[in-house]
Amino acid sequence: MTELPSPQPTTGFVIRGATVQDWPQVAELLVELGRDVSPSAVSNPSYVIRFGGHLALRESRTLVAEGPKGRLFGFVDLEFRQRLGHPRPQAWVNDLVVTEPKRGHGVGAALLERAEDLARKRGCFRMTLETAGWRDATHRFYEREGWTDNGKWFVKLLDESWGKAGYDE
Repeated sequence: MTELPSPQPTTGFVIRGATVQDWPQVAELLVELGRDVSPSAVSNPSYVIRFGGHLALRESRTLVAEGPKGRLFGFVDLEFRQRLGHPRPQAWVNDLVVTEPKRGHGVGAALLERAEDLARKRGCFRMTLETAGWRDATHRFYEREGWTDNGKWFVKLLDESWGKAGYDE
């Protein structure tokens, strides 16, 4: 993508825009993190189509950290939202996932840095995200990266068939 700065080869990975072909590995990362994604989504064509549609949205960007031989170490999914109470958009991080063996190796920081660059170029006044209250190591990571804890988030389940989905992510 032309909007992304050149990758830094000394890190052992590059940050680039996601493609539809990345879906199986993105799905594996979501499953690894414990998101509400079935392991069968990795090869389910309807998920591939949905991911392709997501990538085509003007208001979203998905970046991946790609290591040797095309292996994805992580990804960040970013949305640009226009708020009624502010003249500039806000960037929202839907997901930031780094595979367990690569945590602590700069992958998450590099993905966030690139996402912040994109948000600034879009004129966003801030970035926000949510993370579960029990993810203490994740909270420390975000604080090291300059983020501040800004309160609580509330969930109301609208479809009982989802069980506790969304409550303990």
